[in-house]
Amino acid sequence: MNKIPATLIPGDGIGPEIVEATLKVLDVLEAPFDWEQQLAGVAAETASGNPLPQDTIDSIRKNKLALKGPLTTPVGSGFRSINVRLREEFNLFANVRPARSFLLGGRFENVDLVLIRENLEGLYVGVEHYIPIADDPKAVAEASGIITRYGCTRFAEFAFNWAIKNNRKRVTIIHKANILKKLTGLFLETATEIGKKYKDQLEIDERIVDNCAMQLVLNPNQFDVLITTNMFGDILSDEIAGLVGGLGLAPAANVGEEAAIFEAVHGSAPDIAGRQIANPTALMLAAALMLDHVDEHDKADRLREALDSQLRSNEGLTVDLKGTASTREFTDNIIARLA
Repeated sequence: MNKIPATLIPGDGIGPEIVEATLKVLDVLEAPFDWEQQLAGVAAETASGNPLPQDTIDSIRKNKLALKGPLTTPVGSGFRSINVRLREEFNLFANVRPARSFLLGGRFENVDLVLIRENLEGLYVGVEHYIPIADDPKAVAEASGIITRYGCTRFAEFAFNWAIKNNRKRVTIIHKANILKKLTGLFLETATEIGKKYKDQLEIDERIVDNCAMQLVLNPNQFDVLITTNMFGDILSDEIAGLVGGLGLAPAANVGEEAAIFEAVHGSAPDIAGRQIANPTALMLAAALMLDHVDEHDKADRLREALDSQLRSNEGLTVDLKGTASTREFTDNIIARLA
């Protein structure tokens, strides 16, 4: 079996624990990755004074593939989000967030959605400043959103092609073009125009973001793939995760033309770090996305099926899912189902 070089970032807080768990199941699957471990976040800052060392950047640039544990972002001060810096550094313009029902007894059954979020533009570009008035230096805060036709075009092409490759039937374009007529109007206009090329393969419609948010909690099964701008995607993807059990079950793929980084969506949870009670499901699902990315679909499906079987058994679950299993015990259960 040919090995595929990949960068491994254990992360902060519970990161090393869930990364260790994920590597165990990947070993059982005989996943083809040849890992090159690097640091980022607080662990890197502690070790080297730099939260994103050049060695880590060089490793990802060389391997074009990475699996990343959660990273801590200081609130209010300290270094800028490493997750955002990685997206910018490697031009990871698309964020793929699947959400699937695994647990029994939820409000909805058989939820199977994917939200694909533009990852670099919009209101998250960070162009903002204060305007002083009289003796108040922060009298007015002003921010600018930036959306480009180029960015919308490459994103829409990626999203529609991803939907087709993954046997999806319908794509809904989410926007707020009734109010942000130019900023999200350009996104809607461009995605709609690109979508015309795929009309024989996909059903394509559009929805205003606030209506979409309501419809998701009323009847999520009416949706298949949702594509949207950066901030709307950030908000809606967490809402969708809530429909299926929370961020502990939410993986993500950050994809660009030259690299792809796979991660659990949740944070580093420093309050429970080292206690072996963290749920590794989200990172295991991210690893399944990574296997799909390198066309190891059979291994990816086996991993998802093992997780689905374990979670639906309603036994041996971690504390966040109202169980008592440790991280290691949960992982051993997944390994047993893969055997």
